[in-house]
Amino acid sequence: MILGGADGIEVVGEAADGAAAVRMALALRPDVVLMDIRMPGVDGIEATRRIGDVAEVLVLTTFDLDEYVSGALRAGAAGFLLKSVEAPALVEAVRRVAAGDGVLAPGVTRRVMREFASVAPRPRPAGLDSLTDREVDVLRCLGEGLSNHQIGRKLHIGETTVKTHVSRVLTKLDLRSRVQAAILAQDAGLLGGRAGGGQVSDGPARP
Repeated sequence: MILGGADGIEVVGEAADGAAAVRMALALRPDVVLMDIRMPGVDGIEATRRIGDVAEVLVLTTFDLDEYVSGALRAGAAGFLLKSVEAPALVEAVRRVAAGDGVLAPGVTRRVMREFASVAPRPRPAGLDSLTDREVDVLRCLGEGLSNHQIGRKLHIGETTVKTHVSRVLTKLDLRSRVQAAILAQDAGLLGGRAGGGQVSDGPARP
């Protein structure tokens, strides 16, 4: 009801469980999938993983557990919200995810950052060596949770350029979402370095 009544958003399907969500996503190719976590059979985390790069996934759940947040984001979800979110904020989150931005509930963001801060950096992923200096700067900004607009201001470049760089970073590192890129930046210990220039990617809205 909330999404169906929102301007510019068309609900193209509804699924009762994870397996059905995967089938429908592969068949209907929506821009955004609004995904629950606990479902019969295939859960939301596994369904997110199976959907791959077919659609952006925004997790909407009642269960505010660290294991679900981490699992969903590492599986490729572009965002994680709780069902207590107000209707206008949910609609805005769908639009932002469709446009290429990541969305996290405020409390979730703080916990994710604490988790990263408590974990030692992992070995440098091989794909990082294929990035230009500009792309590394953009990846660092993604690790800081910056939006395209904020990246543009920080690196003194236009949003169109930011979108191009983000797209290239995701492609070169074989990542599905900017949230996965942020996780990789954190895991590789890239934060705290100095930024220079950059570029990224945005899109439409059909949950």
